Amino acid sequence: MSEVTVLVVDDDFMVARIHTQFVERTEGFRVVGVASSGRAALDDVARLRPDLVLLDVHLPDISGIDVLRRLRADGDDVGVLVVTAAREADTVRAAASGGAVHYLVKPFDYDDLRVRLESFRAAHQAHQALSGSPAPGQQDIDAVFGATPAPATVAALPKGLSPQTADAVAAALTQAGELSAAECADLVGISRVSARRYLEHFVAVGLVSVRLQYGGGGRPERRYRRAA
Repeated sequence: MSEVTVLVVDDDFMVARIHTQFVERTEGFRVVGVASSGRAALDDVARLRPDLVLLDVHLPDISGIDVLRRLRADGDDVGVLVVTAAREADTVRAAASGGAVHYLVKPFDYDDLRVRLESFRAAHQAHQALSGSPAPGQQDIDAVFGATPAPATVAALPKGLSPQTADAVAAALTQAGELSAAECADLVGISRVSARRYLEHFVAVGLVSVRLQYGGGGRPERRYRRAA
């Protein structure tokens, strides 16, 4: 099994060091470079040809979203995992439309990154295997797209919930990593109440886990993520 090579992009050298340690702690991954600016990231992608880029959004010259767009405009389909403190819905949408494989909000624990790295590795290996198969089966195709078969997502939907919206909510949650009902509503374009109904359904059937985030003096916020 070949190693997955990774370029870490972050302008904070301490954060870059931590992310590097996280990556190299994960079996089957190796960091081949660290860049502290958008332009350096573009140069390093061209020079090092990594399999995956851990890309911050807030960089000193051009944003990580611009880096992603330039890579795609140049026809470079390198894997990009956005790791950032940015939570704005427009930024999440831009990352998704640019083909980012995941979007992970800082700060995060090692296991949060490890799960996404391993998900990328599975899809990456599926891509490699697909190149040698002229007529792949559905299971091989699902592996390339990181897809969960539809019945697991929409089975036994309660009355009033649609499969199409359920798929959109599931996709938004997979892309963002973790969402509140309000954040999910913004991404999908539905009401917060509707988003929460879908998310709570996913919790009930075991597809999604929920945790409480305590803030100021108000009620704790329910935050959802795909179940491990």
